Amino acid sequence: MSASPGAVLQLGRMNAEIDVRSVLPTIRVPTLVLHRADDHIPIEGARWMAGQIPGARFVELPGGPHFPFYGDWESVVGAIRDFVVAICTGEAEPHESVLATVLFTDIVGSSEKTVSLGDRAWRALLERHHELVRGQLVRFRGKELDTAGDGFFASFDGPARAIRCACAIVEAVKELGLQVRAGLHTGECELVDGKVAGIAVHTGARVATNAKPGEVLVSSTVKDLVAGSGLSFEDRGAHELKGIPGEWRLYAVAGDQSR
Repeated sequence: MSASPGAVLQLGRMNAEIDVRSVLPTIRVPTLVLHRADDHIPIEGARWMAGQIPGARFVELPGGPHFPFYGDWESVVGAIRDFVVAICTGEAEPHESVLATVLFTDIVGSSEKTVSLGDRAWRALLERHHELVRGQLVRFRGKELDTAGDGFFASFDGPARAIRCACAIVEAVKELGLQVRAGLHTGECELVDGKVAGIAVHTGARVATNAKPGEVLVSSTVKDLVAGSGLSFEDRGAHELKGIPGEWRLYAVAGDQSR
């Protein structure tokens, strides 16, 4: 009622173009997400948004009006009051996060190798593979977080070192007659028991699944962060990463001019 039809149209277009999904995981302050159960905007979006913000609290309120000052405003004020009081009295759970580059690797064709070599020979080869990978992680100051079968999950505090480590791993395992694929992503990660977690980790894992044998694949975030490092890339196009919203542009490492 306070705007002309043209102004309403422009506001609608502006709201449709707002997309802050990529920055939600970087929010590092206590966050409360409120949504009324009968709001005309689907509540699933609010639940998803709260899930992307590290440590966020989601509260579903009764009623339907979209604007918080209509309808049962007392429940809105009560939820905010409880949230703020918990923070001020120290009752809220502390949240710690860190910006990290995550690396995922896995051996290409491991099942076929196991069948052709037999269990004992494959275990010996896998042990040698693990030694080589761990050697490169030490060299480039990466932190091993997990191994799942023939794959490694590691984190780095610098994306350029993470890329160079991945490339070194790809080269090192060739002497074993193996090919690995690797994927990297940089993002704000939640610290859980000393290990990184959250959507950035899931994104890194999905990037790795799109890598070709012998390829080191990175997200556009990683590529942008290492500008000027001497690393060069080839565009692999836009991809949909399973379980990760939006399209992601991926790049394959093509060379390192710093060497």
